[in-house]
Amino acid sequence: MNFDIADIALADKGHRRIEWASRRMPVLASIRERFEKEQTLAGYKIGACMHVTSETATLMLALVAGGAEVVLCASNPLSTQDDVAAALVDAGIPTYAVRGEDAETFYEHINAVLDTSPDLVFDDGADMTMVLHKERVGQEVLGGMEETTTGVMRLKAMEQDGVLRYPIVAVNDSDTKHLFDNRHGTGQSSLDGILRSTNILFAGKRVVVAGFGDCGWGIATRAKGLGADVIVTEIDPIRAVAAVMEGHRVMTGIEAAEVGEVFITATGNIHVFRAEHFEKMPDGAIIANAGHFDVELDLVALDEMAVSRRVLRDNLEEFTLPDGRRILVIAEGRLVNLGAAEGHPADVMDMSFADQALAAEWIIENKDTLGPKVYTLPKELDDEVARLKLEAMSGSLEQLTPAQEHYLSSWEHGT
Repeated sequence: MNFDIADIALADKGHRRIEWASRRMPVLASIRERFEKEQTLAGYKIGACMHVTSETATLMLALVAGGAEVVLCASNPLSTQDDVAAALVDAGIPTYAVRGEDAETFYEHINAVLDTSPDLVFDDGADMTMVLHKERVGQEVLGGMEETTTGVMRLKAMEQDGVLRYPIVAVNDSDTKHLFDNRHGTGQSSLDGILRSTNILFAGKRVVVAGFGDCGWGIATRAKGLGADVIVTEIDPIRAVAAVMEGHRVMTGIEAAEVGEVFITATGNIHVFRAEHFEKMPDGAIIANAGHFDVELDLVALDEMAVSRRVLRDNLEEFTLPDGRRILVIAEGRLVNLGAAEGHPADVMDMSFADQALAAEWIIENKDTLGPKVYTLPKELDDEVARLKLEAMSGSLEQLTPAQEHYLSSWEHGT
């Protein structure tokens, strides 16, 4: 078996970490149990480019239990948990992931996975999909899944331009993904990464959150809950008003740069904070990125502005500007919740990865009728994941009476 990991001797530690995560993922466990009985994925090869964490490992093992042959590589150079990668190799899953790998190795690993000719592609950020469409135009793929907002944006642009070659399920657009993973997972884990890197007190801090989508909403809510004075920057008037009604101040990035102390990006766009903002940030400003790609922070410009830079703590680098002001960057501007912490809790990834597993099954079942488009997981599958999660959390749903069902479906009732 071919693989590239940091140290196979870390496997025992990785197995324990995976065991802990799997205990917190009952919905995926129930799907795995059914897959194992039905051998739903037998005969299919899956190539995955995802964050190599204990939660992802739980998904990979569920797919293998369903009969699939799985090969995995990392979707971010800083998100890999080396002990988990070792445990996956020990479990017989070829894995190509080393924390801190450079860009060249990152793409070598993607190509190593694609060399196995996968039928289905699991992507997180659409990097593997980009390689397939730019460098491997003749390679056939049955379908794919995309985990994150940034990847879905890229895929929808490809569909609009008519270059998408196979059906892809935008798992991120499932309600059981973005309403929980993005809001609650990103909200908690992003602050976790900032705290581990800095050990700052959020209470009383002026925290600037760029973007008030589901991820930004979650970050702002959690920061406010810790006592921060939250400022939001937005380009969308609806989201801006929503932020105000959640109790946050809304202003432009330039205005926020002058008063903020902690800056967190969650937009999916490029250069959200750049030279013009760095010039106005106060001494000791902390900047972090919660978006998928590190381009949200223009660190090239910051480096050019700085007269010196040094590492102060794990995942915390200080840039000193000519006037003596210091700007602190967390996790090299990469995804802060995975670069400086452990990513989303397994409890919320349970739903996201249940969506992934069901999306793979849905593509296989409908492979003869699906075109090269970006699809959303059918609502009945999304609802089933929510029902299973509610049950696991000891909740129960109200049931409509026949009279209520008739009332909701009829136009004949008056006031």
